[in-house]
Amino acid sequence: VQLQAYGGGLVQAGGSLRLSCAASGRTFSSYDMGWFRQAPGKEREVVAAISWSGGRTYYADSVKGRFTISRDNAKNTVYLQMNSLKPEDTAVYYCAAKKSPHVYGSNWYALKYDSWGQGTQVTVSS
Repeated sequence: VQLQAYGGGLVQAGGSLRLSCAASGRTFSSYDMGWFRQAPGKEREVVAAISWSGGRTYYADSVKGRFTISRDNAKNTVYLQMNSLKPEDTAVYYCAAKKSPHVYGSNWYALKYDSWGQGTQVTVSS
């Protein structure tokens, strides 16, 4: 599956942005999707993930209550709604896809992702 992320930009602290990730291919609904971010000088981290059906979600502690991941399998698109943005949310955001596992363990969101989109820059000014 090929992925294209978009929707980043410059926003003031407290503002909102919605990232979108469009996927090609007819098997999108068989993939778990994740949003990752990487800030300068820091390692890439998983921000949020969603299972193929949308029935399972994961959020990093740093974004819980502020970010919402969702997907529309009919449109082959996954979204990341980001509210109450903080300067520390500044990073390049990436979407990624992995085949859904047969059994979902507690670390399902951290398993290896097979496909990555190009990054989209999110900058939050103070």
